[in-house]
Amino acid sequence: MRRDVARSGRPSCIGRVPSLVTAFVLVCAAPGCGDPGPEPLPPYSSPPDTTTVGGTVAAGLLFTEVSAEAGIDFEHSHGAFGEKWMPETLGSGAAFFDYDGDHLVDLLLVNSDWWPGHERPGDRPTQRLYRNLGGGRFEDATAAAGLDLSLYGMGVAVADYDGDGDADVYLTAVGQNRLLRNEGGRFTDVTGSAGVDGDPPGGPPAWSTGAAWVDVDLDGWVDLYVCNYVRWTPETDLFATIDGTTKSYATPQQYEGETCRLYRNPGGTGRFADITDAAGVTNPDGKSLGVAVTDFNDDGWPDLVVANDTQRNFLYRNEGDGTFTDIAVRAGVAFDEAGRARAGMGIDVADLTGDGGWAIAIGNFAHEPLALFTRIGNDLFQDRAGAARLARPTLVPLTFGVAFADFDLDGTADVLAANGHIEPGIGAVRREQAFAQRPQLFLGDGAGEFIDASDLVGADFREPVVGRGIATADIDGDLDLDLLITVNGGAPRLYRNDLAAPPGIGIRLAGAPPNHDALGALVTVYSTGRTQRRFVSTGSSYLSQSSLQPLIFGLGEAGAADSIVVVWPGGGRTTRVGPVRAGELVTVRERPGQG
Repeated sequence: MRRDVARSGRPSCIGRVPSLVTAFVLVCAAPGCGDPGPEPLPPYSSPPDTTTVGGTVAAGLLFTEVSAEAGIDFEHSHGAFGEKWMPETLGSGAAFFDYDGDHLVDLLLVNSDWWPGHERPGDRPTQRLYRNLGGGRFEDATAAAGLDLSLYGMGVAVADYDGDGDADVYLTAVGQNRLLRNEGGRFTDVTGSAGVDGDPPGGPPAWSTGAAWVDVDLDGWVDLYVCNYVRWTPETDLFATIDGTTKSYATPQQYEGETCRLYRNPGGTGRFADITDAAGVTNPDGKSLGVAVTDFNDDGWPDLVVANDTQRNFLYRNEGDGTFTDIAVRAGVAFDEAGRARAGMGIDVADLTGDGGWAIAIGNFAHEPLALFTRIGNDLFQDRAGAARLARPTLVPLTFGVAFADFDLDGTADVLAANGHIEPGIGAVRREQAFAQRPQLFLGDGAGEFIDASDLVGADFREPVVGRGIATADIDGDLDLDLLITVNGGAPRLYRNDLAAPPGIGIRLAGAPPNHDALGALVTVYSTGRTQRRFVSTGSSYLSQSSLQPLIFGLGEAGAADSIVVVWPGGGRTTRVGPVRAGELVTVRERPGQG
């Protein structure tokens, strides 16, 4: 069922670094790369029974791989030609979004490219856009949409940056990034005029990774945060090895970092301003792969958390005056419990208990378990992965993508990890490792603990892949969340959620122009004593973006949500809707100047 709701209530309270030496032989000493072996398993308590969690029978959740059936015919091209250049093994991402305004989620798959001088016969790799025809069926719309462009792509972030009501695309890359403005379903490259190439001013092209659209100053126009990784070029490529003889893919310790960049959208002009220095987010020590956005301290201003690879993580608190303060160290999210920087990849944020205790999940390298930094006080977090029963099962895999989502619709967030190593030959020197690894699904119990349900959701999900990004969306309109995992050098896996349970509810947010998708809104759903909170944001996962519309909330055995409360970004205007029955899709509209 679908209905449209438009109500408003009263406001809620609430100098260049010296260049690298370009030729030397290095034996890699990174975690999982020639180290003596896995650490002993931590003495966490035994896992609970894995047949039920939070009252939901795990066997009722089934993931069916349907990429061929859905019409997705794509294979990621990394251009490898034998030299094992570092970017080849890290890409790439994907995004679910509605590019043509028909309220069906479409799919964009980011592709990389051949290296110059190493082209191959046949068509050059391009990005690939698939239009949703309904019922989970797709058709290739790449050429018609003007997205048949080639670049060494890494990630993607999608938002309506120009306020015209359609979704624009930002692609990150090794080299110049691309901003593609949506003009009625066809995209135009406006990177140059917009000034958002991701490169340092006057410097060489950067290697950009994750990105997020976020209205940092609450003026209604979404700004852009771009993660940059390391200073790598083919000319500065270094020799690394895990067996002492043959070349392996390098890890980031061997390269200098590159600061991320923050671009302010002044609105109306189409030209962004680089405010990286002025905003206080310049940090050349970062080797950033993922960024997530939420309002950690509930002051109404969006904050940023950044996952770094072999460097400490960043947590940028928005001061509300155009500047940020990095509080990661004192907040407890910079390092692991032993004070060591881990190799962070993907990242996501969720309120696991509905009481404002935001948790940050970060995927890490092999033999580094998933981090679950959970808020325990004002600007204070603790890694509770062990207590949440996530540390032991995630210790051995190499995790890239992470995502919070309620796949079983019981009203509590679950955790999904996309795993895969960076080195194809890792199994020859590390018996417990493999290049292709199984994804993992952990079902939440609503109290901050999880069970490993990876073996309980179907044979398709147990197939190992070289997993990278994660994106979720309701591709077939049945009000549950389907799942896509991107595969490095291979075909993505599209898993249809064939859940044998009552449907959830869907919420479409119609924000006031120019922020049509209501980025920065806080949505709270109340049902039979349970509270769920969702902060509307882009970013998260790894190089990827899940669908913003509609938001899917599970209700468990409840037949309806008692009420939905939306706190709109900027000004604290509040809209209350309800009750909403299971299976309903509602549209909630912001009415500026009211409430």
